[in-house]
Amino acid sequence: MNALTLQVVSPVPTDIDIANSVEPQHISVIAKKMNLNSNHYDLYGKYKAKVLLPVMDELKGVKDGYYVVVGGITPTPLGEGKSTTTVGLCQALGAYLDKKVVTTLRQPSQGPTFGIKGGAAGGGYSQVIPMDEFNLHMTGDIHAITAANNLLAAAIDTRMFHESTQSDNALFSRLCAPNKQGNRRFNDVMYRRLKKLGITKVKPEDLNLEEVKRFARLDIDPDSITWRRVMDVNDRFLRKITVGQGLDERGMVRETGFDISVASEIMAVLALTTSLDDMRHRLGKMVIGNSRAGEPVTADDLGVGGALSVLMKDAINPTLMQTLEGTPVFVHAGPFANIAHGSSSIVADKIALKLVGPGGFVVTEAGFGCDIGIEKFMNIKCRYSGLRPQCAIIVATIRALKMHGGGPPVTAGKPLDPVYVTENVKLVEAGCANLARHIRNTKAYGVNVVVAINQFSTDTDAEIGAVRLAALTAGAYDAVLCTHHAHGGKGAIDLGIAVQKACETATGPFNFLYPLDASIEDKIEAIANSYGASGVEYSKQAEKQIKMYSKQGFSELPICMAKTQYSFTDNPAVKGAPSGFVLPIRDVRASIGAGFIYPLVGTMSTMPGLPTRPCFYDIDLDTATGKVKGLS
Repeated sequence: MNALTLQVVSPVPTDIDIANSVEPQHISVIAKKMNLNSNHYDLYGKYKAKVLLPVMDELKGVKDGYYVVVGGITPTPLGEGKSTTTVGLCQALGAYLDKKVVTTLRQPSQGPTFGIKGGAAGGGYSQVIPMDEFNLHMTGDIHAITAANNLLAAAIDTRMFHESTQSDNALFSRLCAPNKQGNRRFNDVMYRRLKKLGITKVKPEDLNLEEVKRFARLDIDPDSITWRRVMDVNDRFLRKITVGQGLDERGMVRETGFDISVASEIMAVLALTTSLDDMRHRLGKMVIGNSRAGEPVTADDLGVGGALSVLMKDAINPTLMQTLEGTPVFVHAGPFANIAHGSSSIVADKIALKLVGPGGFVVTEAGFGCDIGIEKFMNIKCRYSGLRPQCAIIVATIRALKMHGGGPPVTAGKPLDPVYVTENVKLVEAGCANLARHIRNTKAYGVNVVVAINQFSTDTDAEIGAVRLAALTAGAYDAVLCTHHAHGGKGAIDLGIAVQKACETATGPFNFLYPLDASIEDKIEAIANSYGASGVEYSKQAEKQIKMYSKQGFSELPICMAKTQYSFTDNPAVKGAPSGFVLPIRDVRASIGAGFIYPLVGTMSTMPGLPTRPCFYDIDLDTATGKVKGLS
């Protein structure tokens, strides 16, 4: 692959300064490198394009390239550089090792970008560009998700309002009124409802009219509604709100709240769908709550599934961008990693694997530590995609390993304790227990594991040697020092060589952690055991929900644990590799359209708040050049 030549300087400038120092290639140049012609994509300005799904059908006969997933050890709040490693590795493979490669990443949420974390385009000399376009709006996918999610929220309250104010006759007359073409909408919504209720052997028009009118009423139980409104901003004051206080909605008051847009089930649907038809099906079967009789109520029951699909029809196409060194990137979907499955989309990976072909590489990222990101990648994403990775990378830093070895807390926005910038081999060795557990858990899936030691300037040879020894002892295929943040792809050449060898020698069978036909409890306990737990404790609410989901026929879905990313336990303060603890499950919920059950371990927020000094303090516009300043 022809690549841009980086002009690396030291010390490393800010991320936005590096991004602004490189003029991206026109996205049509990147597309041409991948053998995509102008019929295969729609341009979104000069540096972004939406790659169209029919490309997947055109390349159906092409053999897939190698599939690589990047995870990490249990991180500090500062992050350990998984995105940076993912990008740096791809720059090494494409720019220095002459391999066809595509990076597949999640789209960052605007909330953390303006909050405490900043952007997610990578960092240093291993970034996706243009950085500002990557982090802000991009091609509008998150806005489409926000619109679709809130349309469904409005449909729920609207249906309850009209059912409360209208008779069966009036409700049925309006729901089945003729459309503009003169056709009654009876079969579009009502027929699905009748079919769901088991009335399939007779045509709806042959049924007794009074009986059909009764089926028009969904009778939603307000206390059962799990669907909330969303927005892509960190706003803690919207976590809990009251709706229905207008004069026209008297008697319809209920408590609800807002989540951040990337926590919407529609985001998870986008990431796990495999086609337009599959997306339409998944959106329609999303469950928003139950009827008073205990039956699940879906988006299609509300008649809104088709409209949601229309709002999402462009969002299903992955966005093509590029790295600093001109290698291609697919950016698509952005589900939360601690409450959803935390991986970019299946369709992006599938298209990319065909485009690189045999001997090429697709490198994707799984959010947070391996206990969350790679576990969900393997047991959820790989189940629905049918894809199997040949290699998993675990990113580790000396800083995080010292924390797990007993070092003082690491807090974003506060200076590091001196222990993190001076040599302490014993602390590193103690912390390697965390790395070792992640290696063993990941190897159990049947993939080769390569550890990427993401180097900081204060790391010493002795500390790095201790990590490498611990990784190899735990069963890693290799453990490689990486300097891609400071040197771009050149700093990840050794990692690229190790990953290539690991992929070429991968021969073992792929293993899931649990079978889908196991009970919900057995699947939860299998995951808890991988954390090191000796058992699971269910609240009465969790037991109630498990019983209900099993009765409703959802027990064969995979499990998506909603758990802190900072510990194997439910307590983020517990570091290292603890064992013998009991994992508390306080509630169990379901994303039926996305296709998973998610138990809540401890308290998980789906709407982050802003810190005292948010990132937006530093972000501004250079009005002379039109360039963004201060984005990190």
